[in-house]
Amino acid sequence: MKTKLFLFALLVSSCLFAQRTPETIESKKLGTRTFTVVTPASYATSPEKSYPTLLILDGEYLLDPFEGILKYGAYWDDLPEMIIIAVNQNYGETRFADSEFDDAGFPSGTGANFFEFIGQELYPYVDKTYRTIPFRMVAGHDTTAGFLNFYLYKDNPIFNAYISLAPEMAPEMEKRVAERLAKMTKPVFYYQATGEGDLKEINEKAAELDANIKAIPNATFKYQNDAFKGASHYSLVAKAVPNAIYFIFDGYQPISMVEFQDKILKLDAGYTDYLIAKYDELEKRFGFKMKPRLTDFKAIEAAIMKNKAYNELLPLSDYANKHYPKTTLGTYHEAVYYEKTGNYKRAIKTYQKAFTQEAIRELTKDFMLNRAEALKGKPDKPTEEAPAEVPAETPTEEPTEKKE
Repeated sequence: MKTKLFLFALLVSSCLFAQRTPETIESKKLGTRTFTVVTPASYATSPEKSYPTLLILDGEYLLDPFEGILKYGAYWDDLPEMIIIAVNQNYGETRFADSEFDDAGFPSGTGANFFEFIGQELYPYVDKTYRTIPFRMVAGHDTTAGFLNFYLYKDNPIFNAYISLAPEMAPEMEKRVAERLAKMTKPVFYYQATGEGDLKEINEKAAELDANIKAIPNATFKYQNDAFKGASHYSLVAKAVPNAIYFIFDGYQPISMVEFQDKILKLDAGYTDYLIAKYDELEKRFGFKMKPRLTDFKAIEAAIMKNKAYNELLPLSDYANKHYPKTTLGTYHEAVYYEKTGNYKRAIKTYQKAFTQEAIRELTKDFMLNRAEALKGKPDKPTEEAPAEVPAETPTEEPTEKKE
């Protein structure tokens, strides 16, 4: 019995935390290569869900800082869950061979083979084995940070976001990266970080690349450069990783109090449009559909109520019904619109629809029916003409529970 309970507890706990899976692949270009795949906590329990990927070069020591911030951000719903692929390179001269380039500053020898291995062997294997979406990120440090820039040299690069930490650059890279970014037509995120205490050559080339990128007019890509005061070649990683991830996923977070106060409340109109645009932009930028958060619906509702823009409750209701059908959310927004515009009879009938719907948030059946009961006997005093009523199979009077 104790053994069964232990195994059950082990199974449950394994579903609650991210899973690390050591992988081996036989490469036609490089021979045997090893890497670790980290699947997020929801991977086993959400078989319908697919995830963006983060490829980490120098995986032996960069995996922990990246996994830590991603797990922390996902816990607070600040960052999306993702699949991490950490490539092992820190044995012998492997990382230097993987990053080999010629005098002209292009991948050569083993470096060219490793370049092709990532796109032609590793990613096809990962995409076939795990549930991925096309949004891909890559990160590296010094030698491997310089190497990851080679993917930008392609007309259709395989990565959407680049995290370059204290890059050791190939010849002309400080010019070529900027030139390639200027020609990008698809959304690209580029992050670079250096430390004040690092090698002079690294910082000078990074500063030149930073100046070249900032000189690009009408940039169609997103860019951030951090030069950390007092940071060394190694300590900058701990500072840069959260900055890089939050830079890439800026706007993913739930509506904050600052955003509510400084942006939404100051709108003259378009509160519902703001919410719709937020999630449309996330899908356009990252390629995954998100169900709008219930807390974000509540924030928009609060702005509408505070600014007495009651007419916006109806499009908010439509948006809620689209993403949370057969629940009380859209019904509640619609009913509040009728209540606030003095159409009390319509409000009562709408609140009563909740009897056959699934409760959501605090919007239980009892809550909705109590709102309807509180309006009974109030004469209509419409301040706005209510939209034409659409016939529906909903009770016109408060239903009663069937008695046994």
